[in-house]
Order: sequence, then C-alpha cells, then structure tokens
Amino acid sequence: MEIGLLVAIVIAAWVWLDSIKVREIAVEAGQQAAEKCGLQFLDESVALTRLRAARNNRGHMQIKRTYGFEVSDTGTNRLACSITLLGKRVESVDMPPYRDNKVVYIH
Repeated sequence: MEIGLLVAIVIAAWVWLDSIKVREIAVEAGQQAAEKCGLQFLDESVALTRLRAARNNRGHMQIKRTYGFEVSDTGTNRLACSITLLGKRVESVDMPPYRDNKVVYIH
C-alpha cells in the first residue's frame, strides 16, 4: 500500500510539473498570436478550459489541453480566444474577428 501511494504521489507531481511547462508554452503562444494581430494580450495569463487524451500524428497517446485567454483591440473590450496544445506542441490558436480585422476582396 505504501509503494502504491508513493507511485501515485510521483505521478501526480509529474503531471503537475508538466502542466506548468505546457501552461508557459500556452502563455507565450497567446502573447505571440496577439502581437502578430496587433492586439493586447490581457491579464498575461491563460486558463485551462478542457483536458482530454488524444493521439498525435504517430498514434501515441498524449494529453490535449485547451486554454482560454482574452485579447483587446481597443483596450476597453475583451475578446475571448483559445489555444490548443497536444503534448507540448501548439496545435491551434482561435481568435475571433475584431474591429480592425478587415477582409479585402480582389476582383
């Protein structure tokens, strides 16, 4: 029983440390995405919104995490965004259209 408890503690510590690293990757990716679009990355943080198991392109099981964060185009409003990571790799960044986001049609 003691060995099982020790193994559970070690696994929990590993998951916690891994989550901290992945969260830092998500914050950096969110900051970069906001900067690329000329937006402000608000609160300098992300929040975990979804956690699940998924397979990578090699078929290996990894943890897939989705984080929510907010940006602003004017400094007074908040636009909800999300970033999804599979393991430690950024899989997607979802940012909604905003005021200065213009669509140009070429005829």
